[in-house]
Amino acid sequence: MVAAAKKRTVERKRSGYISNMIHNPWLYVMALPVIAYYIIFHYLPMYGVVIAFKDYVPARGIWESGWVGFKHFQTFFSSTYFPRLLRNTLAINLKELLFSFPIPIVFAILLNEVRSTRFRRISQSITYMPHFVSTVVICGLLVDFTKSTGVLTNLFVALGMDRINMLSVPEYFQGIFIGGIVWQSFGWDSIIYFAALTGIDPALYDAARVDGAGRFKQILHVTLPGIAPTIVVLMLLRIGSMMSVSWDRIVLLYNPLTYETADVLSSYVYRIGLTKMQYSFATAVGLFNSGINILLLVAANTISRRVSENSLW
Repeated sequence: MVAAAKKRTVERKRSGYISNMIHNPWLYVMALPVIAYYIIFHYLPMYGVVIAFKDYVPARGIWESGWVGFKHFQTFFSSTYFPRLLRNTLAINLKELLFSFPIPIVFAILLNEVRSTRFRRISQSITYMPHFVSTVVICGLLVDFTKSTGVLTNLFVALGMDRINMLSVPEYFQGIFIGGIVWQSFGWDSIIYFAALTGIDPALYDAARVDGAGRFKQILHVTLPGIAPTIVVLMLLRIGSMMSVSWDRIVLLYNPLTYETADVLSSYVYRIGLTKMQYSFATAVGLFNSGINILLLVAANTISRRVSENSLW
């Protein structure tokens, strides 16, 4: 009986899809370029991960290169670099999650409380601007600001710090890296929270005021619950890419002096795969990185579904 009910549900869904395609064909035609893009550039190239299990030689090609099984994974796990890479990757991502994720939420809520439309628009325009600046330019500015005569260095020297090139000190790298991400992205990332805030029913605020709630309690009991589903979905997406630190930003900022705190899995893959041409080994490291991302996403989605009933699937 249960099996029959499930079968009827599947048939209804299938007929619903077919009916939707018949009545809205142009929507599916418009989606075809996007679908084709992902198939051609994201799914078809996946066959290349097989070189993680081979000693890949470009002259022989993927299929003619010899199988080595899990040799490259074993080499990586036993490498002296493995603990450092894993530690740095997790540390940077946890710090980014702790600082760069909540700041757009706080910024959106604060601007939502501002009554001056002019001030709100000017603030939004100023904070959006860094998003449209190239990452190369942003990193170049950070390098310039933190050199021994840079603006930030002069500020910290005035506060009692020694005059040094801050990006040559391992202990400072992660803070500068996270600060650059927040500076470039928090204004743009807040857009989706502004959109979510507009969907909250104003009657809820009126009811809260009638009950005697002040501005802070309205934020706590109306605003935050209203945008909670959006926060949860974006948090899950962020956790799903937690092991994928921006390698380009890392490569633009780090140097051999800061490898101890700056070198992460993605930058290691770039350095080993492209500069040293160890393609199979780099693919194995990248595949390990992607596998951890998938596990984190599934675990976070399961926990979220059970705790808050909000999830990606």
